[in-house]
Amino acid sequence: MKKALTILSLALLGQASAANITVWTHFGGSELNWLKDQAAAFDKKGNKTTIVSVPFDQIPDKLIQSAPKGQGPDVIVTLPQDRLGQLAAAGVIEPMDKYITSKTDFDKTGLNAMTYQGKLFAIPMFAEAVALVYNKKLVPNAPTNWADFLKVAQANTGNGKFGFLTDLSNAYQNYGVISAYGGYVFKNTSGTLNIKDIGLSNAGADKASGFLNDLRYKYNLVPEGVSGDVAKGAFTDGRLAMYLTGPWDMGDIKKAGIDYGITTFPTPPGAGGKWSPFVGVQGTMINAYSKNKVAAAQFAKQISSSDAQYAFNKAGGRIPVSLSARTRLKSDPVVAGFGKAISAGTPMPNVPAMGAVWAPWSAAIAQSVQKPNPDYSQILDKAVQEIQGNIK
Repeated sequence: MKKALTILSLALLGQASAANITVWTHFGGSELNWLKDQAAAFDKKGNKTTIVSVPFDQIPDKLIQSAPKGQGPDVIVTLPQDRLGQLAAAGVIEPMDKYITSKTDFDKTGLNAMTYQGKLFAIPMFAEAVALVYNKKLVPNAPTNWADFLKVAQANTGNGKFGFLTDLSNAYQNYGVISAYGGYVFKNTSGTLNIKDIGLSNAGADKASGFLNDLRYKYNLVPEGVSGDVAKGAFTDGRLAMYLTGPWDMGDIKKAGIDYGITTFPTPPGAGGKWSPFVGVQGTMINAYSKNKVAAAQFAKQISSSDAQYAFNKAGGRIPVSLSARTRLKSDPVVAGFGKAISAGTPMPNVPAMGAVWAPWSAAIAQSVQKPNPDYSQILDKAVQEIQGNIK
């Protein structure tokens, strides 16, 4: 009788630690297959995981509506940090600090991106940032400083060829330069962003606009009308030595058969800091109303582990935020090159107020490169006033 009771109690213990969890994801193709494999491994421990496909842009609103009613997922795989503040402020995602015992393997930029008002609200999984992609046939060795960069860029400019191109009117693309000179969107103090302290029209931001203008009118590198697509076309045609882009363009570059390298952009002349581009990070979140938080956290940790991030890169090419996974992938120039830019980067602000920034700021950056030496201070001050008005 005693033996039977022991077996029964062990069986009940097994059931208590097992759980049914629902996972919402926007993944498709090989990435969805990877997630199904992860769920199958998790279910071998006695759990039952149900994966539900939800369109990427619908996940935040659906979560806000369904979570308080006790509906929706236990785990969300994945969302970018620019939706984090909205979801944390709505109280529908769970702070993760108590579930994560060690953070040493995660790229600090990834952790910072997923931190809102000092708390970690998601486990980072992969990231992206722009970096300097160069054609090794035209640039055998990556330039490591501004003087080398300028020399190589000017030597490759002329006769239908270009040394360096970027979309100068794109605020996101050129944030690394703004940051190097001391500009910033919102002041960051220990993981909390102060939306009243906007640094997009300070002295550093003015200098950065001057440098972007110089790339066109002083150094004659970037002609008017150059968009990201124009730059990519010139690069895949073999007519462009270096350009600023992200991992999203690497498929076309590989297809074109260009022998490429990837590195960080050099510190611009007279800048007090290093080039630090915007970093976009996606991570796994837990529903704050989930009845299976411990199991949900175990699954979130499993799919964010070094081995899982390595396998995820093999499935879809995304750049891991696990430093040990990156080390295992160091022979992959995309992971190594963009990984360096991500580590050097600044997380894109994850607060809802960022929505008020894009339109005025983008218009100001575009205006700053339309003619030689405009009044940068006036242009940027006006943009910041508009941003402040939008936030109010």
